[in-house]
Amino acid sequence: MSDRMLVGQLAASRLGPVQGRRTYPAQSDGGTSAAASHPETSFQQLLDQARLKFSHHAEQRLQQRGIKLQPDQLDRIASAVDQAEAKGAKDSLVLFRDIAMIVNVPNRTVVTALDGSSMKEHVFTQIDSAVVVS
Repeated sequence: MSDRMLVGQLAASRLGPVQGRRTYPAQSDGGTSAAASHPETSFQQLLDQARLKFSHHAEQRLQQRGIKLQPDQLDRIASAVDQAEAKGAKDSLVLFRDIAMIVNVPNRTVVTALDGSSMKEHVFTQIDSAVVVS
């Protein structure tokens, strides 16, 4: 799994990849995974706790473009997705600093990401909303 990318300081052992996707828990648990602290936790419960996932394509784009997100940044982006969900959004453009992400809101999955230089003269299609993260 050396070709897999780590986002920020989160390690793969935290929750591990789920069929090419990484999930990040809603709250930090001091370094222990939910599965380790609750051995009877089902796989579906772990997925339900996830606040934000990254598709394999998005992970590749983040790695190619040298984008690294810290846990607090991921929390802010997840909060923006919460806002989009509250307004009924399905596919949203999330702008965070000089990073643009297309997020499938119902699945809470980042499907692609672009940095500032990749966004120039780029037209975003098939979105129904945009959220600017401050």
